[in-house]
Amino acid sequence: AGEKLFIDYCGPTVPIINQATGEERRAQVFVAVLGASSYTYAEATWSQALPDWIASHQRTFQFLGGVPELLVPDNLKSAVTRACRYESQLNTTYAEMARHYQVAVLPARPYKPKDKAKAEAAVLLVERWILARLRHHTFFTLASLNQAIRELLEDLNRRPFQGREESRRDLFQAIDRPVMRLLPETPYEYAEWRKARPGIDYHLDLDKRFYSVPHSLVGQVLEVRLTHAMVEVFHKGHRVAAHPRHAPGRFSTLAEHMPKRHQAHRDWSPSRFLDWAKDIGVATLEMTQRQLQDRPHPEHGYRACLGLLQLSRRYGKDRLEQACAHALAIPATRYASIASILKQGLDQQPMLTLPEALDDLPPHTNVR
Repeated sequence: AGEKLFIDYCGPTVPIINQATGEERRAQVFVAVLGASSYTYAEATWSQALPDWIASHQRTFQFLGGVPELLVPDNLKSAVTRACRYESQLNTTYAEMARHYQVAVLPARPYKPKDKAKAEAAVLLVERWILARLRHHTFFTLASLNQAIRELLEDLNRRPFQGREESRRDLFQAIDRPVMRLLPETPYEYAEWRKARPGIDYHLDLDKRFYSVPHSLVGQVLEVRLTHAMVEVFHKGHRVAAHPRHAPGRFSTLAEHMPKRHQAHRDWSPSRFLDWAKDIGVATLEMTQRQLQDRPHPEHGYRACLGLLQLSRRYGKDRLEQACAHALAIPATRYASIASILKQGLDQQPMLTLPEALDDLPPHTNVR
């Protein structure tokens, strides 16, 4: 009693119609069932991806009002990153959620449906007693679909077993609910884990957002924990940096992460970039100077300078010089603009020049 919670998804999906466009989108149906009482929970989500997978578990625990001792999921990617008959490797976020609720996870063995026979039976039950009864209904929102599922789920759990007087809800209240552990005081906060390697500017690039780490960790593979509000960086299990999460395109740099001398841990420096640019031409030199100057710290421009270096290897020094001249004339000094000029071949076309301004223009408030 209260020991195992079996988890799976239904095979059939449910269509949801967008009223504005008429587009049809298929919703997945999540199913969880307790092993002793067969008390069942079901809900619809947009996908089986990790955020929906974790959120479905949290709503399941709220529905049960407690936590079992063991979760028995299938080997989907959101639960298991490496399936093995003897020792599966759990997804890091899923394992962290399990630790928060103090519940163990024992995935079913690959290609062994008998390991989760209870879940297979519950899925069949939900398909017959809930999805089949909704097959002629049209849903326009996920919320309306879940409302219909909740109503039929209540009826399913209160329905007596065949040939018996008690129902799934009766057994749950009698044997499962008394022995289940209480929910923790604070719910689990969804966090995504990634692996990242800082660049020579000792910043991690996470979705076009840049976060500093100690410069001694340049080149190391680090683990990153991303929540809605925070970014935490770990090295060998120890937290080495923490930043508030911010908008794309911005830098978050802590002073203690900056080296006293950048050359102490990397050969690259502003002077080396400028010497390299000077050998190519005046326009490339000016463009490189702007990359290093228009930043809170010169090291922030190292990525763009390395990008220019890569463009010179790909397109040649002469074309890079022409592209930088075109970009300065526009003006457009971002690396992406120079790369676009080279890709489109605009550097090989005549440079557009603006007509000289007339000195005898009459004074007017609309003239700039």
